Amino acid sequence: MSAEQKRQSSSGGLPQVGIVMGSDSDLSVMESASAVLKDFGVTFEITVASAHRSPQRAAEWASSARQRGIKIIIAGAGHAAHLAGAMAAHTSLPIIGVPIDSSCLQGMDALLATVQMPPGVPVATMAIGKSGARNAGILAVQILALADPVLAEKLEEYKQDMAAKVSKKAREFRLDNFLN
Repeated sequence: MSAEQKRQSSSGGLPQVGIVMGSDSDLSVMESASAVLKDFGVTFEITVASAHRSPQRAAEWASSARQRGIKIIIAGAGHAAHLAGAMAAHTSLPIIGVPIDSSCLQGMDALLATVQMPPGVPVATMAIGKSGARNAGILAVQILALADPVLAEKLEEYKQDMAAKVSKKAREFRLDNFLN
């Protein structure tokens, strides 16, 4: 493993998800994706590769991902950088793009660069920023859960916990409104 790659694993296995970002300044956003993967016990690796500043590195990383055990790539970039598209050009693995709000256009440039893929080269595009990165992690888990019953059960529990929290908030809201 190269010095600039960091592998995370709760179970010690090969990474199932690759997280790549265009700059280390994107880490504060992409940590939302890695946090979800950690919560579900999904192994991953995370690295920096720029579609424009280090295109050969990005291409090599994407094209060798499958041999490293990766099944899904989450790519985050800002400033209209098209890292997710570059990943999709070099692998047949599913790509989840996360537009990052790091430019004066507040991520709209990154959103448009990520969502406007030519026919035949799909990229699943999430929302701009941390919520998009979090959803990218959840989508990666959902894809992996198609072939992993244990992960599928964890997802069901996650959904039930979300619903229970909303119900609790709704009860608290009703009580607060009647008591005041």
